[in-house]
Amino acid sequence: MKRLMLLVAALVALSACAPAPAPVVVDTAADEAKLKADALSWFDFYNKGDVDGVANLYAEDALLMPPNAPAATGRAAITAFFTTDIAATKAGGITLKNTAVTGVGVSGDSGWISGTFAVVDASGKTLDTGKYMSVHKKSNGAWPYASDIWNLDSAAPPPPPAPGKGK
Repeated sequence: MKRLMLLVAALVALSACAPAPAPVVVDTAADEAKLKADALSWFDFYNKGDVDGVANLYAEDALLMPPNAPAATGRAAITAFFTTDIAATKAGGITLKNTAVTGVGVSGDSGWISGTFAVVDASGKTLDTGKYMSVHKKSNGAWPYASDIWNLDSAAPPPPPAPGKGK
């Protein structure tokens, strides 16, 4: 019995000295490149006025959190938002230009991307700048937007004057 106990103790001691398995390194470069390409596609679709192109980048149950507007949940609500937003942008002669991807990452079936953009008028003058952040969930080989938010760098417009004051 004593020998058996010594043998078990020796095996436990030896297993504690064994090298740890090498960490598994997952190559995420292709998935990160896809997230970047989709971000650029978003700007292309938006500026062409392709509402369906933009909306189809989003998952059926995605959450969109645009600036100065209520959140839109689900592709139908997202399509409705972009229908109005893109029309107003085009009517104003404005385009959105991606200026930089500031970060991208993938872990399993979850991914994210962040970046900056410029709001440009028809003459090419930058009217404002902003930033975006989106979360993606891989589905059937694609990386649809699960959550998307962006905002402008400028301060919010001042509130309207109180009734009876101002103009």
